[in-house]
Amino acid sequence: MAVHRTVVAVACAAALACPLLVSTANATASPAVHGSPSQSEPPPKQAVARGSGGAVSSVNPYASEAGLEALRKGGNAVDAAVATAAALGVVEPYSAGIGGGGYFVYYDAKSGKVRTIDGRETAPAGMGEDAFVDKSTGKPIPFDEAVNSGLSVGIPGTPATWEEALADWGTMGLGQALRPATRLARDGFVVNEEFRAQTEMNEERFRDFSSTAELFLPGGELPVVGSRFRNPGLALTYKELGRDGADAIYHGDIGRDVVRTAQKPPVAPGSDRTVRPGLMERGDLAAYETLHRAPTQTTYRGHDIYSMAPSSSGGTTVGEALNILESSELSPKDRTQALHRYIEASRIGFADRNRWVGDPAFSNVPTKELLSKKFGRERACLIRPDSVLKSPVAPADPHAPGGGCTQGKGGKEPYEGPSTTHLVASDRWGNVVSYTLTIEQTGGSGITVPGRGFLLNNELSDFDFTPVTEGVPDPNLPGPGKRPRSSMSPTIVLKDGEPQIAVGSPGGATIITTVLQTLVNRLDLGMSLPDAVAAPRISQRNRTDTEAEPAFLKTPESEELKKLGHSFILAPETFTPSPEIGAVAALEFLPDGKVEAVAEPKRRGGGSAMVLHEGR
Repeated sequence: MAVHRTVVAVACAAALACPLLVSTANATASPAVHGSPSQSEPPPKQAVARGSGGAVSSVNPYASEAGLEALRKGGNAVDAAVATAAALGVVEPYSAGIGGGGYFVYYDAKSGKVRTIDGRETAPAGMGEDAFVDKSTGKPIPFDEAVNSGLSVGIPGTPATWEEALADWGTMGLGQALRPATRLARDGFVVNEEFRAQTEMNEERFRDFSSTAELFLPGGELPVVGSRFRNPGLALTYKELGRDGADAIYHGDIGRDVVRTAQKPPVAPGSDRTVRPGLMERGDLAAYETLHRAPTQTTYRGHDIYSMAPSSSGGTTVGEALNILESSELSPKDRTQALHRYIEASRIGFADRNRWVGDPAFSNVPTKELLSKKFGRERACLIRPDSVLKSPVAPADPHAPGGGCTQGKGGKEPYEGPSTTHLVASDRWGNVVSYTLTIEQTGGSGITVPGRGFLLNNELSDFDFTPVTEGVPDPNLPGPGKRPRSSMSPTIVLKDGEPQIAVGSPGGATIITTVLQTLVNRLDLGMSLPDAVAAPRISQRNRTDTEAEPAFLKTPESEELKKLGHSFILAPETFTPSPEIGAVAALEFLPDGKVEAVAEPKRRGGGSAMVLHEGR
């Protein structure tokens, strides 16, 4: 089959335990039973694992175990990453799956190079700049109508990303990499509290789509914790993908069903929801291509930081903020001042992100200039040790020397959905993957492809419906074939040319701040990687208030920052009914040659870190 790829030279998102169900006739909810890994209780969760032979970390133990199975069979980090991602599409279907897209960052041990795949969803050819504007009023359509519609469904990039990564860098074919996930979908697994809670958060809109209600509300009820779900529809879909490759979606029967569902969403009888039809055509699927992009790259206190270039804003914004922070010393001896500068650097980085970053095929994105050390030093001059910048801060022009020290007044914060998932993987040869994938917000568009076992994304709602600032060019308006801006920040850190850390997170725009704060915790404040991941989080995105987790508001630094002028609001409930920011998966290569895999100890129900050979 044809490989969906274009080589481009560019300078530079809950541990769920529920597969999807084909129909109520196939839906089964039964008590957990013991047996093989796919038929028993999930593998035990652990937030930290140290050892050798390779490592995997994700939000779900079933998924991490699928990646570890690939390593056991002689596969490399790329094989493990695809196996893990496919399993996440089964057990974490509200955050990821073949109906979405993502960004794949890979360190190749043989060449010592970092390479990336942009597998972001694209807009259909029929989507214009005013696609989300009501033609009768001239105003943006209600956001809820955009999300829960075929109009927000972008052309999926995940299947092409998996096939491309395996073809270029893996050792397995797609069919072999999909086997653990296919088995999970076929045999079923155990529902946990997080899955039930997320289903309940989405219950109202899920009931408005007949195929989604059949899958996630079997018998019309919420799934029962401890029961088992099986998904023969998704198992068959994965088998078809494994047999025919990604062509099954981009040129085949799966794609036919995707287009039919997006064009005419299966609205449940009696629903009064306004559901707009999608613009996707079969030709849009056939034209989709993954893009090989040069990664973003900057240095920070002796480390090389690699991440994802635009269409993602993750690499440019994390990199710019680190360049700003490098102008001052951050020390665990003065955590208040370190956090103050972290907040301000993030505020400034977001101001520039919102103005300049979009799909580089449609606008001139100044990636190199945003990541220049000189621009970082100019922007750092805005930060004062004893006062707080007033938001929104205006963006600076990275093309104009000396213009970074003017605060000005910026525009409103654009919206970005909060879900997504992230994984990391390494192998015994020293290859490393940091991979973030998504279907946008939790539950995506809410629309399930009938009989196919997966949800469609709502990624096109990441476009700005109208310009963020009147009279200022907006690089993130819709357009035919355009990729919406993302905040996904899969990151790999090298030290002396060797991989040291891989890190990433879900969480919409908070992905950027989560990755940035984790790096500051680890590289500046002297925390171990597990402590850096577990530490309470705050997120400033060029707004008046800084979002904070409850645990942070109880710290002494919180009160000291308030005295400087910072104001905090509680982080929203996104993945589960508790205020959380991000859900990190990470790993670090230790001085003794071992690898330390790290997952969240509590957020999103706790993640799953595994290594092939356990060690002290």
